[in-house]
Amino acid sequence: MSKHPDCLIIGGGLIGMLTARELALGGMQVSLLEKGETGRESTWAGGGILSPLYPWRYDDAISDLAQYSQRVYPDIVKGLNEETGLDVEWMQSGLLMPDCADVELARQWAKRYGAELNYIEGNELTEVAPELSPHLSQTGAIWMPKIAQVRNPRFARALRASIDKLGVKVLTNAAVREISINSGKAEGVVMLSGEQLLADKLVLASGAWSAGLLEPLGLELPVEPVLGQMLLYKARPEIVRRIILNQDRYVIPRQDGRVLVGSTLEHTGFEKQTTDAARIELEAEALRIVPALADFPIEAHWAGLRPGSPNGVPFIGECPEVKGLYLNTGHFRNGVILGAASSAMLASLILGTKFEVASTSYTPTQGASAPRLVAG
Repeated sequence: MSKHPDCLIIGGGLIGMLTARELALGGMQVSLLEKGETGRESTWAGGGILSPLYPWRYDDAISDLAQYSQRVYPDIVKGLNEETGLDVEWMQSGLLMPDCADVELARQWAKRYGAELNYIEGNELTEVAPELSPHLSQTGAIWMPKIAQVRNPRFARALRASIDKLGVKVLTNAAVREISINSGKAEGVVMLSGEQLLADKLVLASGAWSAGLLEPLGLELPVEPVLGQMLLYKARPEIVRRIILNQDRYVIPRQDGRVLVGSTLEHTGFEKQTTDAARIELEAEALRIVPALADFPIEAHWAGLRPGSPNGVPFIGECPEVKGLYLNTGHFRNGVILGAASSAMLASLILGTKFEVASTSYTPTQGASAPRLVAG
């Protein structure tokens, strides 16, 4: 490399590519390293719901990021379409949560954040989601009509095409062996091949693999892999019209009629295997929520590794122990909905621009109210 880039991003998932796009739009020369292919880990495996599940049950730090992302995603989607000609299938399906016990808590949260949230039952519920099982349609439901979704693999392809056009240098099948530190400052990385790449700034956006790259530096990052398994039904359009969440299991309709069903939460290390037990459990949950899915075949069953973190709050900011090393990782189940905000926030910190959400809840320093980075 004749001239090293302004910023080197480790990780080519949604978080890494969104960060690369923000920095490139801000005028920086950016290179991105991905150990496999871009967008093929948790980015590809997830559901693409543009909301946390039961958002009132999360820390305000999650809601603040999610609200920002929800405001900007229509513009991001429009921009990606204009730049690349690719449709990410943004769709305002709405989010329906039947048989939910904490209705008053949800209403209080919605009032604080100005979110549209209603409690519906009877004929109104049947009209909103006729696909819902009769058992669940009798219980009443929380309904958030403005919640949208994107189709993750298409979103990843559009992001890759966008950063390519913006001049980001993307290296795939490029595994990093270690981060190079000189006098307390990050200066680059050493690749598995032994090649050294230099950069003025580094961004670690490696999802579930982030902690492993910090460990040799004597730093402990509480981010660990959490396995999630999902099913895909080959159904017809309008069989399922709404995103329906029930007891932490959900169905998500796609524009072509396919329906995603997810997701398990399993602590199995870096083992990424599907299991018959999970398939049986997810199929049973799918039919309990939408009985009509019994008429359609299961087309695929896969697993992905989420970057689990305490309370699901991501780490966003400069590592205090290593100058020039920035983190954007630990988004757990909310990578898509938090990604737009966390990437814009980190870019603002690197570029020295203003950002409307305070970054103090996410900075990797010691404190009482957020997940922390700890010097070992």
